Amino acid sequence: MLDRTVAPPVQPLASVTLPAADVFSLPNGARLHVLCNAAQPVIRLQAVFKAGKWYDTASGVSLLTARMLLEGTRTRTARQIADEVAFYGASLECEQGFDRATLTLYCLARHLEKLLPLFLDVLTEATFPENEFNQLKTRTIQNVQVERQKTSYLAAERFSQNLYGATYPYGVVFNEKQFEQTTSEEVKAFYHATYQLSHAELFLCGDVSTYHEQLVRQTLGEGIVTEKPLEKLVSVAPASGPALDYVTVPSSIQASLRIGRLWPALDHPQTHQLQVLVKVLGGYFGSRLMKNIREDKGLTYGIYASTGPREHATSFAIGSDVNAKNADVAIKEVQHELRLLQEDLIPADELRTVKNYMAGKFANELSTVFEQCDKYKSIIFYDLPSTFYSDFLKEVDQVEASTLRELAQEYLSPNSMIEVIAGPTR
Repeated sequence: MLDRTVAPPVQPLASVTLPAADVFSLPNGARLHVLCNAAQPVIRLQAVFKAGKWYDTASGVSLLTARMLLEGTRTRTARQIADEVAFYGASLECEQGFDRATLTLYCLARHLEKLLPLFLDVLTEATFPENEFNQLKTRTIQNVQVERQKTSYLAAERFSQNLYGATYPYGVVFNEKQFEQTTSEEVKAFYHATYQLSHAELFLCGDVSTYHEQLVRQTLGEGIVTEKPLEKLVSVAPASGPALDYVTVPSSIQASLRIGRLWPALDHPQTHQLQVLVKVLGGYFGSRLMKNIREDKGLTYGIYASTGPREHATSFAIGSDVNAKNADVAIKEVQHELRLLQEDLIPADELRTVKNYMAGKFANELSTVFEQCDKYKSIIFYDLPSTFYSDFLKEVDQVEASTLRELAQEYLSPNSMIEVIAGPTR
């Protein structure tokens, strides 16, 4: 009979290897990356461009471009685009990030041939109708006004501004007046300058056959080879602002905390060990911050520590929402946990638990070909070695407590952190 009082044994994860992608240079200059997996009859096609916030030429222009992409082309209205996607049970959306913008199509493998012309049409023939453009600007401004009533939004916004500097692309905050002045002509110019198919990174993954690959190469690989878009040169490096800052939200009974600093990029030689350190501190439900500030002190429902890698700068942040009267106590406890990691060795059983958690979570994140492709995209965009993820398990498993203490002494000093609180009038 099964004894449910005894936990099942934990089996170490031997190794994980990402599937190799086939990479093709298309006639127009684009690159096509193909990862095949026939587990399910589904395909994902993505076109990725250097068209994120980093490349903004006017306030919010990259955001507006991405959100307007499906609002009509020279041959299709927004309704016709939506109806065609729905008819085939597919999904088509465009997302804008800090560095890049991505048009993503999910569909059954047998429908890719029918949907490829639509995908190309949206990429190359978007029209940005004026009426829909003005409505989108109005909705965006209204949404931001609603979000700015929340302490969590205000704390995150001010934290980014103070961490990177107000003029650095990652630190620029939403300016309603400037955003209102952005025109559809500026959006069209940005679209033509950045959504150049000849400089796209194309990712095709899923139940991909040779026929599907040829279809994509023929449909998206033709056309004029355009000049390479100018890289945006930023004359200033990230420049951190005030170390201590408070955003007043008069009617709030809650306070939101953001504590952090600039962090080593993913190509740092100890990046995997640094991830272990962050996990121990606040990267999972059993972390030190959760045990102290949630379980022992009862100051919050949740608190986290995480890193935010981007192509030009990486951040480390601790975040939580607490009762406003407990904000100072919570910050002191965060500082206490930072100092403990600098002073004491992590106990062997705690470190083993974190290592097992990270190995299991990593394996789970590779359960589908789409997730595998996302890892592969990180290697491409962050210019990482091809062995980056295959080395992950080994380096995590072998890291010692003494190494983590040294890293904490270098990167987790409370004196090196920027602290932001958004809460009621003090």
